[in-house]
Formats: sequence, structure tokens, C-alpha cells
Amino acid sequence: MTSPESEVESKRDDETEAETGATQDSTQERPATAERAAIDVEGLELIYADGTAAVQGIDLTVPEGEFFGFLGPNGAGKTTTIKTFATLLSPTAGTVRVNGFNVRSDARKVRESIGYMAQETSIDPELTAAENVRFACEAYGVPRGERADRVAELLDLVDLADVADKRADEFSGGMKKRLDAATALVHRPPLVFLDEPTTGLDPKARNRLWDYFRRINDLGTTIFLTTQYLEEADQLCDRLAVIVDGEIVASGSPAELKREVGGEVLDVELEGGADARNRAATIAREFDAFAAATVAESEAGISVTAETAREHGTDLLVALRDAGLTVTGFNIRAPTLDDVFLAITGEELDADGDGRSGYGVDGGGSEGHDGASPEVSR
Repeated sequence: MTSPESEVESKRDDETEAETGATQDSTQERPATAERAAIDVEGLELIYADGTAAVQGIDLTVPEGEFFGFLGPNGAGKTTTIKTFATLLSPTAGTVRVNGFNVRSDARKVRESIGYMAQETSIDPELTAAENVRFACEAYGVPRGERADRVAELLDLVDLADVADKRADEFSGGMKKRLDAATALVHRPPLVFLDEPTTGLDPKARNRLWDYFRRINDLGTTIFLTTQYLEEADQLCDRLAVIVDGEIVASGSPAELKREVGGEVLDVELEGGADARNRAATIAREFDAFAAATVAESEAGISVTAETAREHGTDLLVALRDAGLTVTGFNIRAPTLDDVFLAITGEELDADGDGRSGYGVDGGGSEGHDGASPEVSR
């Protein structure tokens, strides 16, 4: 596909511009509010036709300009929530306003005022980078006279200007993700939804996307990010919410959530494989000095999060030695978001985004719901 060049298409573009002029600056026709919120949610519920509650009673406000992270194991309701915000699913109950527009009654205005980057890229592999962005400009009604500059601006922003004329099927996964992000921004939306945008990328490609997301947020764009990488959320987000089984169970800045964990973390490395780790975890859980501690098994040994980790860490090491276990190393550190997630949900988040049992709690399932349609109240 290429840009239309005929007079008929030009006339059609002019008509589209007249109809969708608000798309170019969505804030101009947004309802006035005392306090600007990019997302304002009250009592959101989404129930599937078989009665499964995917989202239950969510209340959430995301101020304009914030970089907001939405965390949870697979099956927790992250993608369902973001699709509801983007009008791809209709809520069963509750009120959702995005950029001041109701997702039920003003769905078109919501869609015109947002960018949406799904887990799978939506670019056309047979088009060049420039053609993909140009096509997105046409789809979003960017005025014809502004398209060339917009294409150049966005390709430069995502560091693809030097490959503007190369077909997308020649690109690496990271390059395709960056191009996909550019197409989501052609109409300069004040709010962008990023649904696990770096899944499957190598660390270098992931870091390049991080830089890009920071740049668009610095320009004033509100970002709503779902991610399976806790380091990503820690590095990028001003504020976070954790969703489990369709309910938000914690929220705050990364620093606030880490403080709520309390204490410090004692990491213990052991010899002996899974059996040694299991025995050590049992000893740590029954250790009197670590009351209310969070204990998790790791690949190398165990991790214990407790207020008294520093004070009684050596006592635990002695207890492990007395039980015949061989400690090969230990470290005391401040909590990370991984520790926060474990303390809140009882699960670790592995590299694939699945919940793994930290201490006897089953992990989450897949994010989807067997293709069943949500039960929508009308």
C-alpha cells in the first residue's frame, strides 16, 4: 500500500480532515474537568458470558502526564483492563473515562484520542518503514500536508530514519516494535497504551524501547504500561498498581511499594539442588526470629524478606549449617519490585510473565478467556 495520489483521493482526504480534525489535537474538544485525569475509573467490572469475572470492582485514576505501570501474573486481568480502556471490550458495570470521554457513549472520541500498542505488532511487513507510518497517518486522518513531516519526525524519534526505505520484513524484532510504536503516535495522542511492548525482545532492544518511551513521556504523553518485566516498571513508571484475580491489591510509586515490604532481603546460596532449597526454605519459615517473613526459593538458594534480616541473618546461616546444609554465599540487600510482587501476590514473576509459586500459591493462567465474549450490560 502507498499514499493515495489521485485527485479523488485528495478530495477524500480533505473530507476526512474536516470530519476528524479533533484527532490532531484531541485535547481541544475534551470535557473540562477540575482536575485533569487521563484515565478515571469507578467500579469497573467485566464478566464473561460463562460467568467468569475477569475484572472486579476496579477504581483507578491516572493523572495526565504520568507514566503508569500495571503489573500482575498472566490471567490477572491486565490485558482485559487495557482493552476495556481502549474500547476493544465493553464493561459489564462501572464508569470508565479516558481523556474525559466515556468508553461507552464516546467510544469513537476515546479511540481518536489514544494510541494503542498491542502485544503483537500491527505493521505491514511488505511496506517500508516510511510507508507504514504514512499509512497510519492516512488511517488516523493526519492532514495531507503534514504527513511527510510527521513521518520524518516519528522515524527519527524511534531511530529508524536511516532505514526509512527498507521493508519491515527485513527488520529485527526490536526494530519492528519501534516502528509499531511510531504508528501508534502519528495523530499525537495525549495517552498511549502499551500492552507488554517489550515481551520477547533481547535486553539491548528492550533498553532502546525504554529510551523511546521515556522520550515520549517527557514530551507530555501519558503512558499506561502493562509489563511482565519488573525491572522495566521500576525503571520507567512514576506509579504502579498490582492486579491479582481481577482486583487491584496494591498501588503506589515503586519506592512506596518497596517500603511497604518492610525490612531487607537475605539471599542465601546453597549446594544440593532442589532438595536443599526446600529444606532451607522450611527452616527459614519456622525460624522464630523471622516472624511474618516472606520466604521464596530461587535458582541458587532461598530469599528471606524480614524486618530482622540483617539482625538475625547470621543466626539463620548457623541453623542451616547445623541442619547439614552447605551455604556457599549470602547477601543482604534492599527490596526490589520482585520482592514486592512476591510479598503481595505470593508469587514470583518469571521471565515469561507467568506467576510461579513463591510459597505454596499457584501461579496464574493465561491472560485470555477461551475466546468467550464478555457479558455486557447495555
